[in-house]
Amino acid sequence: MSIFKTILSVMFLLSITSQAQSSVIKAQAKEIIITPPLEIGYTLGGYGARMSKPAEGIHDNIRAKALILDDGTKHYAVITMDVLGFPPNVKPQIIEKLNMKERWTEKNVLLLPSHTHTSLEMFALNDKNIFNMPPIGIFQPKLLEFVVDKLAGLIREADKNLMAVKIGTKCRQLEGLNRNRRGNPFVDRQLTVTRVDLQDGKPLAVLVNWTAHPTIMSDKDMYVSAGWPGYMQREIEACIGKGVVAMYYNGAEGDQSVIAKSAGSHYEQAEMYGRAIAVNVIKLYDSIVPSQDIEFAYNYEIIDLPDKKPHPQFMETGGKEYGLDEEKIQGLLNQVLPQKTSISALRLGDLLLAGAPGEMIAELGLHIKSVLKKDGIACPVIGGLANQWISYILSKNEYRKSGYEASVSFYGDALGDIIVKGMLETAKPLTK
Repeated sequence: MSIFKTILSVMFLLSITSQAQSSVIKAQAKEIIITPPLEIGYTLGGYGARMSKPAEGIHDNIRAKALILDDGTKHYAVITMDVLGFPPNVKPQIIEKLNMKERWTEKNVLLLPSHTHTSLEMFALNDKNIFNMPPIGIFQPKLLEFVVDKLAGLIREADKNLMAVKIGTKCRQLEGLNRNRRGNPFVDRQLTVTRVDLQDGKPLAVLVNWTAHPTIMSDKDMYVSAGWPGYMQREIEACIGKGVVAMYYNGAEGDQSVIAKSAGSHYEQAEMYGRAIAVNVIKLYDSIVPSQDIEFAYNYEIIDLPDKKPHPQFMETGGKEYGLDEEKIQGLLNQVLPQKTSISALRLGDLLLAGAPGEMIAELGLHIKSVLKKDGIACPVIGGLANQWISYILSKNEYRKSGYEASVSFYGDALGDIIVKGMLETAKPLTK
């Protein structure tokens, strides 16, 4: 009888040990320079006034970064990149290029662009963009192939030599560094920092969420640059050292602008602003005590979108900037924008990231974060422009007020409610 009990005890202990080992999160982080050769003749995104003129030079390189997470039963890839945004075709083509459907699907890969306005034009990556209209960006097959190849290669390279990690997240409010450009009181001032260390304490990665448009550079600035997010990430990597990979992702930045010092060139202003954010990131980073025992989960849903249509006052704002009449804009919307979109959510301990597939305004983002906070999440964040850009995402009131943001919202006044509902339904199961 005692031998039988001993055997049972040993089996129980082995079971517990096996469960504990399988729950350990392993990770790896890599970064690459993804600045295309100037010979491709690519344009910079964000301003129709550039009229698809090619970039004139490289001020500073743009980068793509990957964090792979794996607990033995599930795995996830977070990709950040210094670009304006991604059209709907890019992520599926990356998955296809990887050709590892047993491991990587659209469900467990998350793309988070920084939205810099001195990097690749989003519509130049859209293979459904057949219109050849300079104000919106002309499709460039070689550029799309370059980006897809680079990102697939980055994921493959990061998905090697995974090591056990500890993860921690903290958030705090920052004052005087961003504002609501539509004059509304809604400003998301939460800085969120996630620290990923190896078990021996060596830093592996740091994820930074801060909500503001990278629009210090104007349409006259024609040199490639990662903008203030690039300066911020490089400063963080230099301060922490030891090969850490700093990864920036934006929030509900649809109506959020930076408050930057107006001294020197736009590039100098971007550098000063990036460094100002980096100083706050390092302070918060140093206070984080990462843990091995955290929740790691993700969720992914596909939702239907309303019918596509231009805003009633589109011709007075977006139409004027992009040189489109009513017939052209409707044909463009029908061709390049999707009728369904994806919502991703990722839980890493105190961090819960809810992805917004476009440029959501802060009013909606703050509402989502408040709901998730009431559900017990210490640091809920919005991952802006996650996976694909469908348009600006506004509340009904803000859509009806018109203005630039409303003119670039292409699914009517119900879009905001639909996306908020989809994001909460995707993220809330991860709060339990």
